Formats: sequence, structure tokens, C-alpha cells
Amino acid sequence: MSEETRPGGERPMGERIAKFLARAGISSRRDAEAMIAAGRVALNGQAVSHPATFVAADDIVLVDGKPVATPARTRLWRYHKPSGLVTTHRDPEGRPTVFEKLPPALPRVISVGRLDLTSEGLLLLTNDGALARLLELPATGWIRRYRVRVHGVVDPARLAALARGMTIAGVRYGPIEAGLDSHKGENAWLSVALREGRNREIRKVMASLDLVVTRLIRISYGPFQLGLLPRGAVEEIPARVLREHLPKPAV
Repeated sequence: MSEETRPGGERPMGERIAKFLARAGISSRRDAEAMIAAGRVALNGQAVSHPATFVAADDIVLVDGKPVATPARTRLWRYHKPSGLVTTHRDPEGRPTVFEKLPPALPRVISVGRLDLTSEGLLLLTNDGALARLLELPATGWIRRYRVRVHGVVDPARLAALARGMTIAGVRYGPIEAGLDSHKGENAWLSVALREGRNREIRKVMASLDLVVTRLIRISYGPFQLGLLPRGAVEEIPARVLREHLPKPAV
């Protein structure tokens, strides 16, 4: 990622401190800005008061009094999330989390988006908070694909109408591609694809069609596939493959 420079082409200024913390895997840029506002971040011994502060190569950054290591190279992993895990680092209800189940040799990572407690399948993990934020943005254009098992009577016409988007309880949901794969009695498997992925979006949309989601499996996120990755397994995406598929703004 390129360094920002001073007006007039003077020496590099480094990068904004919120971006630095995100690349270091400390938090997202938005959360980093909140940490700065709370007085938790220091640069070369001085409290940081503004997220536009720049970090140079030889600067020392502290968060809660602890030094932040220079961000490592950007890495991305595929993880096959089982049902029953919360996608958070700490759960106030004490439920098991994704991050508690990861191999201890893995560096500190954050997830690209989330899968809720009972959802399963592909979850991308990265050590770069800036990359995570980029890949979550609808503007990046990456399609998330799911296999969804539902209970109820499926109306193919109502499924097709989801391509126009819909509003539920005042919340506008974007276009969703949904099709019937198979059914037996009142149980059916659907293929579902969307670009945004709001909180519990598929479950809420299906409920509006009088369908209860009984299983939800993410099978791909952008160009990356779940494939035959075993449940609970983690596999790093090779650096060459990652570079080939990164959206241009992140290169």
C-alpha cells in the first residue's frame, strides 16, 4: 500500500495512525478512531488526539501502554466455521467463539464480516484490519453465496422477486438472487447470493416469505470458495493468489 506524501512532493509522511492500527490487526479503522478519541493511543510518548496523525517508519505506537508491532505482510485465511460459535473475540454471554477455536500458531486475526451463531461455512480471516474493512464493503462488489435449508412452502415467484430488493421493518435490503434447488415435503434447499450481507439478512428475508431457515452454509465469499475444507479447519490463501484477487484500491 502506498505511503501518503506532503503537498509539493516532500518526503513521505507514512500512513494515518488509524490505518496503521488496522493493518497491525489491532482493530478496524473505525474502532481505531474510537480508541484514539478515548485516549488509548500514544505516538512517541504523546497521546494521539486526531486520527489524521501520521506514523513514520521509526515511530513508536502504544495502545493501552503496550507497543504495537510494525504491521506484518497482509495475509488471508479460509476457515470452515462450525455452527455454535460466535464470531467475536469476547462474548458477554460466555458462548464459545470462533477465535477460541483457532490453532494457537495462528497470529492475531479478525474476520471479514461475520457468520451468526448457528450459521456455518466459509469465514475469511485476516491479520489486516484495513483489508477486512475493504472486503466487507458492498462497493467492492464481492458476491457471498450460500446454501440455505428452509422449512415451509417455497414460492419460486416470490424468490425471484427478491432480485428487486425489499424493505422489512423499515430496513431496506438490496437485491438477492435466490433459487430453489430441491425440496421434499415442506423442507427445501435454496441457493442464495447477495453482495451486502446485513445482520441476519437471509433469515429475516426468508421469514418475510413465511420460510424458517433451519441451516445456513456460506459456500463462497467473492473469489474464495469453501470447497472441501473440513469443518473447523483453517487454510492460508497463498500470497500470489491473494494478490491476484485483491480489489485494486487495496493493492
